[in-house]
Amino acid sequence: MEIIDQSILSKVIKKRKSKSHKGNYGRLLIIGGSANYGGAVIMAAEGALNSGAGLICVATHSINSAALHARDPEIMFLDWHDENGLKQMIPQMDVIVCGMGLGNDKLAKHILELLKKYVTSDQVVVLDASALDLIAQDKNLLLHQAKKIVLTPHQMEWQRLSQIRIQYQSDAANQEALDNLFPEKNAYLILKSSHTKIYDQEGNIFENPIGNPGMAIGGMGDTLAGIVGGFIGQFGAGIETLQAAVYLHSLAGNRIFKDNYIVKPTQLSASLPLLMKKYESQNEEN
Repeated sequence: MEIIDQSILSKVIKKRKSKSHKGNYGRLLIIGGSANYGGAVIMAAEGALNSGAGLICVATHSINSAALHARDPEIMFLDWHDENGLKQMIPQMDVIVCGMGLGNDKLAKHILELLKKYVTSDQVVVLDASALDLIAQDKNLLLHQAKKIVLTPHQMEWQRLSQIRIQYQSDAANQEALDNLFPEKNAYLILKSSHTKIYDQEGNIFENPIGNPGMAIGGMGDTLAGIVGGFIGQFGAGIETLQAAVYLHSLAGNRIFKDNYIVKPTQLSASLPLLMKKYESQNEEN
């Protein structure tokens, strides 16, 4: 197991080329946010936006559109009841992040069925929260054809999906479960905890050594999923990209925690552009 350190940021975060456009920095579709959990998908979207995603569309319940556009007019909205719209949108995007506040009703399950049907082998899919719980109940919902699939569960969600109780979630057991879920070996696992670990399917494990208890607040995982999607859209779907996303999330949280009792996920997201600029500058100097 390797420990992630700060050097991963300047290795991954690239200075933007002067001749570029929004399409160069990732087209993201973020799916989630039922009537009662619109905040989850908005926080994920703000994580993606503030980490640099070039173009973002949020597919969510229509009740969330006003809040989304009031907070983030940069982000497009799609009513997730618009099935034809989803069918057209899914294959057009580079990265799809799904699950935050999705719920577990018939519509949520149908959205996963559409995702499985219309995702292509050129796309990357990040699965979080409710998406993982639905797949735990019905493994037939698990898609395999994407170029890369990133799972971002906390330990209880991973217990439900992997059938490994938290106290038995050893590295070897987690690796075996990931390989059983994805025999195609096209997946990564970001297992969230006080020291989040990242697993690939080549036997590599990376541990994030930073973070703080002020980050133990609703929406923090949703924000991380958005950052992961944003980073993949810009820097590719490699293991170093995931390390950088996880480390940056915790580093931003640590900076806020120095002067605050808690770390609000929206506050963390808002701090990312300045923090990324710092490491982009270091990257340029090197």
